Amino acid sequence: MSDFNKDEYLNDLPDMDDLSGQAAKAAASADKGSNAPAGDSAPAQETPAADAAKSQDNGDASADAKSDGKADGKADGADKSDNTLTPLGQAKKEAAEYLEALQRERAEFINFRNRAQKEQERFRQHGIIDVLTALLPALDDIDRIREHSEMDDSFKAVANKIDKAFEKFGVEKFGEKGEDFDPTKHDAILHKPDPNAEKETVDTVVEAGYRIGDRVIRAARVVVASPQS
Repeated sequence: MSDFNKDEYLNDLPDMDDLSGQAAKAAASADKGSNAPAGDSAPAQETPAADAAKSQDNGDASADAKSDGKADGKADGADKSDNTLTPLGQAKKEAAEYLEALQRERAEFINFRNRAQKEQERFRQHGIIDVLTALLPALDDIDRIREHSEMDDSFKAVANKIDKAFEKFGVEKFGEKGEDFDPTKHDAILHKPDPNAEKETVDTVVEAGYRIGDRVIRAARVVVASPQS
């Protein structure tokens, strides 16, 4: 029987670190085997409805991407057009915009001024007409005195001043003996036959007529000489 050598026996035993590494490798292999499929099976096929839904989703995503791209492109183009202007070009653009706005405001102001002037002239004429209408009886009396009696110099001077004052405001006096009868400005209070008359003429002015421009304030009241039939 051979002698037992303790040191040689201990050297022949396996290292504990090697045993623990081998055990870990074995456990990992076992886990992989349990998670693997039990056989070669064919992958599940998708239904036609699922394919259509996927294609629609893909199409919508593409359309959204295109629309976003167009919007971004327009915004980028506007920004680029503004950014491409030089400081002088930008100043000219702003000056053109200000000039256009100024011209628009000027046209509106001119229209307003013209309307205001027309309204002012209309109100002015109404005031003159009111004063003239109130003074018509006195003016008729002055005309009768001139025609049928002698006027002293002082009264004649006052009458002339009144006539000039109305002329200053555009008031025109009309109606004279011998002028052609015009029904638009003459008011015939009497027609008398005249063998010498070839057409209707004014024979006598009873009350003079007054007008402002083309507007007749009062027609002249006259006696008309008519040719005999």
